[in-house]
Amino acid sequence: MDIPIQRYGGLMFQYLKPLRGKVILLALLIFTTIGLQLVNPQIIRYFIDTAATTHASNPLLKAALIFLAAALALQLLGVAATYVGEDIGWRSTNQLRADLALHCLKLDMSFHNNTTPGEMIERIDGDVADIAIFFAQFVIRILGNLLLILGVLVALAFVDWRISLVMAVFTAVSLVWLSHLRHIAIPAWRESREAHAELYGFLEEHLAGTEDTRASGAVAYVMNRLYGLNRTRLDKEVKGAQKTIRIVMSWVGLDTAGDIIAILGGTLLYTHGLITLGTVYLLVAYTAAIFRPLREISDQIENLQKAGAGIDRVEQLYTLKSKLVETAVSTIPPGPLAVDFNHVTFSYNHNDLILDDVDFRLEPGQVLGLLGRTGSGKTTITRLLFRLYDPTHGHVCLGNSPAWVNLRHVTLRDLRHRIGIVTQDVQLFRASVRDNLTFFDNTIPDERILAVLADLGLGTWLDTLPDGLNTELETEGTSLSAGEAQLLAFTRVFLKDPGLVILDEASSRLDPATEQLIERAVDRLLHGRTGIIVAHRLKTVTRADKIMILEHGRVREFGKYTDLTNDPASRFAQLLQAGGLEKVLA
Repeated sequence: MDIPIQRYGGLMFQYLKPLRGKVILLALLIFTTIGLQLVNPQIIRYFIDTAATTHASNPLLKAALIFLAAALALQLLGVAATYVGEDIGWRSTNQLRADLALHCLKLDMSFHNNTTPGEMIERIDGDVADIAIFFAQFVIRILGNLLLILGVLVALAFVDWRISLVMAVFTAVSLVWLSHLRHIAIPAWRESREAHAELYGFLEEHLAGTEDTRASGAVAYVMNRLYGLNRTRLDKEVKGAQKTIRIVMSWVGLDTAGDIIAILGGTLLYTHGLITLGTVYLLVAYTAAIFRPLREISDQIENLQKAGAGIDRVEQLYTLKSKLVETAVSTIPPGPLAVDFNHVTFSYNHNDLILDDVDFRLEPGQVLGLLGRTGSGKTTITRLLFRLYDPTHGHVCLGNSPAWVNLRHVTLRDLRHRIGIVTQDVQLFRASVRDNLTFFDNTIPDERILAVLADLGLGTWLDTLPDGLNTELETEGTSLSAGEAQLLAFTRVFLKDPGLVILDEASSRLDPATEQLIERAVDRLLHGRTGIIVAHRLKTVTRADKIMILEHGRVREFGKYTDLTNDPASRFAQLLQAGGLEKVLA
């Protein structure tokens, strides 16, 4: 497998272009160090030849001071080049990480259902880590070292053209050989990256389920699987290292052969009186100066092999396209939204139907109570409304008759701004109360936030916080009660001011007193808006205008709440008669 440098270069230049000032600075630093590496051996040559032919100390002292100054400058420039190179690498690859994360967030849910968060972390962060060196230094280092080799060969030509010619041929052979070896380890390093991703996916999954793992007695199984995945990762790393070692051994062999040529050639010329002792040192030093860049080139090739595996996986990720195509043909009107499911059929895998010819209409301002057993398709309806998926057949529309807007014809941003949802599981972030409520939107004024909190009965709670809206919440809101977290979720929706609100068992886990507070918030939230209440308990849908019961992905029953309640033959009336309002649909 060959390394497509041109294709990789396109990705590299894309992310280095915004940093071109720093890249130019890095190039100047590297090229300056090259010049100093060519000058320093000449200074030592002068020192040796002067010491061998004269007893004067002043020329030697001047040469020594110049050499020390040049050596110090070389070290300082080397440190500066390393710093700038690392800065370029991290800045460019951090942007790549951000772009990858944004790309993944834009992919439809079929991708996220098949990819664990741990694997995502490894794909976005781990794969990019090796690319940082490639972005920061590859081209400049390779070009700089090739220029250094050329400069050494030219300098050697002024000493003795025959030695320069021999070293030029030897260098060319070495470069061809190293280039031949450049591709051998990429498949192994790619497998290593895949093994890392699988390991991190496993860790994320089982760390999240620690309680269940312990309770079910599965600790031994999990540890055994962890050992197995670690062993696989180790085997892949060793395989990649074994192939990479060929490059290292090749360089060692070439370095040794170059030293032998320089020492034998210099000795032969010196014994025949053709060169001075200082020139012998110059030959040996320049030969070493040739093989230092050859070693760096081999190191860069090794880095390229690791980066190549990461770049391949990054490009594979970029080739994935969302099945949701955004258009902006229409806009969703303001105010409460009507909902229209027009003969909608949907399946996640194109085999098992989750929704089968679902057809209903909800008028603006009405509230729909959506009932059904687990797996009946209730959650799928909400996912289609948010356009996390598109229907397999049929259309989902919002708006007002006759101006219905197909969800495929509006931007996802516009759609999701006009729909709000509150579930029983509230996602909170390690951030301030303000940022948790506004989702980091600093355009929402504090006055509006405070007014909504007071309206929902959270004003007293906010007063107890040490820094008010600036108070930092713990990870996942562990510093809040379940009721407080739910009310914060309601506040988010109020600030969003959507035309359609979806409530998914938002009060099912609360104590009676807190549930009453939540119920008042629900009344305020649904006022002047269209609502869909996804429920397992019949009590939850008492405020609904219409009831829809799903069974096996089909509409079993749909009608007005009062009509169904007063119809003894309706399924809803039978459920009420069988279990009352506390009936739970399992």
